[in-house]
Amino acid sequence: MINERYLKNEERVIYTLRSLYDSYGYLPFTMSKFEEYELYVKNKDFLVSDGVITFTDTNGKLLALKPDVTLSIIKNGQDEKGVKQKVYYSENVYRISGSTRQFKEIMQTGLECIGDIDLYDVFEVVTLACASLEAISENYVVEISHLGVLSSLLDCASSNDEFKNAVMECIKQKNAHEIKKLCKEYGIKEDKANLLCSFVGIYGKADSVLKKLDELNVSDDFASSVNELKAIVALLDSTKYKDKIQLDFSIVNDMNYYNGIVFNGFIEGVCETVLFGGKYDGLLDKLGRQSKGIGFAIYIDLLEEMGGQSRSYDVDVLVLYDKTDAKTLSEVVASYISKGQSVTTQKEIPERIRYKELVDLRGGKIND
Repeated sequence: MINERYLKNEERVIYTLRSLYDSYGYLPFTMSKFEEYELYVKNKDFLVSDGVITFTDTNGKLLALKPDVTLSIIKNGQDEKGVKQKVYYSENVYRISGSTRQFKEIMQTGLECIGDIDLYDVFEVVTLACASLEAISENYVVEISHLGVLSSLLDCASSNDEFKNAVMECIKQKNAHEIKKLCKEYGIKEDKANLLCSFVGIYGKADSVLKKLDELNVSDDFASSVNELKAIVALLDSTKYKDKIQLDFSIVNDMNYYNGIVFNGFIEGVCETVLFGGKYDGLLDKLGRQSKGIGFAIYIDLLEEMGGQSRSYDVDVLVLYDKTDAKTLSEVVASYISKGQSVTTQKEIPERIRYKELVDLRGGKIND
């Protein structure tokens, strides 16, 4: 039996999440700390951080400490018609920290569903993302976007990739003023410019957002993506996570890799995004796979900001002894341990130790 009081907050979370993912049929996935550097340099736009720690193997091959888990899972999987690879992991990745700009070892826990993906799989993964955050804190929010909605809106406005990329950055920052300037600079028609600017302000509760999207007559592709989003929201509405869901199209990922549903998770008390996820069919295609994929990762190291339950003592029982024979001392220790208590034996009280109960075999029992 595992006594959970001896687990750190992060360890307790990982243990809970493993149990959650296992109950949905996801299998544990472990991997080497190293991958060939070529895998990352070819897909650097997919990586959260562009910094990679490299070294030369004994055979002269350039290796890297892995900055990402998803790429390794895809690389080591295979396509099988009608079959899905459903795995979860708890792995360290090595990236440049956004705050210190130094390399940092980061613990990630997450899951991937790769194969013949359908609507249910997308719903299941988003549901598990909600359940994961709930296992950490009851105060959380999951924000969902659909890149097909954004992509078709941009296609309707212009075919200029430079313009699209610039607008995407503005949407990410919810900067309608800068979008208006870009539209003027690139000669975008006024009605299209107004449409893009109005889109920036569409976020919040799902019902309200979907109603506003229905009022936008953009294109058939736009309508198709909105309908897919509606289908996911309708399924989520039947769960206990309904009130934790918001729609926000400022969630913008590289469309060369990601498509369809993407989502982020936030927890009260943590100033950064804790969970990142979404569909990444483009990445699979680039790596020569026929499958589709969706998954998410939780940055366990960020949970340190939440603190946790700290013990007010170091040990349950402190036993002091001097000439006590070893047999008697061992019986006293064993009696407390059998009750689930922790015990330390000392000849003097250490200067820095917190204990609940003091047992002095030199002259009786003292309770603190």
